[in-house]
Amino acid sequence: MAVEIPPLVKTSRLRSRGGLLGECIAEFLGTFVLIAFGCGVVAMAVAALPGSGRAATPTTIFLAAGDWLLITWGWALAVVFGVYVAGGISGAHLNPAVTLAMAVRRGFPWVKVVPFWIAQLVGAFTGAALVYLVYHNAITAFDQAVPGPKVNGHTNATFSIFATFPAPYFHGGVWGPLIDQIVGTAFLLIMIAAVIDLRNQAVKANLAPLIVGFAVAAIGMSYGANAGYAINPARDFGPRLFTYAAGWDSLAFPGSVAGVFSNYWWIPIVGPLVGGTIGILVYDLFIGDVLTVRAEMAELPEPGRTRPVKTVDEDEEY
Repeated sequence: MAVEIPPLVKTSRLRSRGGLLGECIAEFLGTFVLIAFGCGVVAMAVAALPGSGRAATPTTIFLAAGDWLLITWGWALAVVFGVYVAGGISGAHLNPAVTLAMAVRRGFPWVKVVPFWIAQLVGAFTGAALVYLVYHNAITAFDQAVPGPKVNGHTNATFSIFATFPAPYFHGGVWGPLIDQIVGTAFLLIMIAAVIDLRNQAVKANLAPLIVGFAVAAIGMSYGANAGYAINPARDFGPRLFTYAAGWDSLAFPGSVAGVFSNYWWIPIVGPLVGGTIGILVYDLFIGDVLTVRAEMAELPEPGRTRPVKTVDEDEEY
């Protein structure tokens, strides 16, 4: 039911929010929601469920694929609701890689790129702070129960609630995780481009955020274990900065675990920015350009046919 909603603040005082400021506020809140639910579901899986007696032991995590599915679907829903919150104002990029890709190929003004990036980063930092506020007791209990290596009393397991790190089988190498982030983000932008392209089979009835969430779930299920599928510089760097300030120290920044990996912090930034640009270019090269040519031809073949079918009248003209 449509109702008239009066503003909380006098309209005359809201004028400044009608342009870029309002868009940045929307990006902040949308990214805040994304991280609050995304990091929140990881906090559930890593610390809250074990610590509340809902797992085999107070330190039992990831015993089965279902644990990973909890996280992938949690992040998918986080994306869905973040996009629904901000989409009507800013387009809900919520991701510096998306903002860059839209500037490269979709006419998004370059002057807005850095302000969007800042809003996304601050939103991610604030979302991580909220998750820590809610779950700090569970996080502390888990860190105290785990006997493994610790930095300032914190473990890499609880750090994983907030930001990402590479799997041990990369042996501290750079190229494996970097390629993983490039590939994952490229797929994300391909899917986003397909979903919003009205020339293609665009999603109708305002379901685009849901489909984008499905794409994030698919990336997490197919590529997530390699390096935590950050596929979003703000999603990783904002919470990483928070955890550094909250005491995870070198685990967070520069992102180092002795004998495992070091100086990892830049990979979830550079990889997604490169991958997002590649993804939008790949979509336009293989799909977008074909759609453009077909529109110019103004004579589309029927599905399943290689060329238009002539009518009887057209045959008689010749």
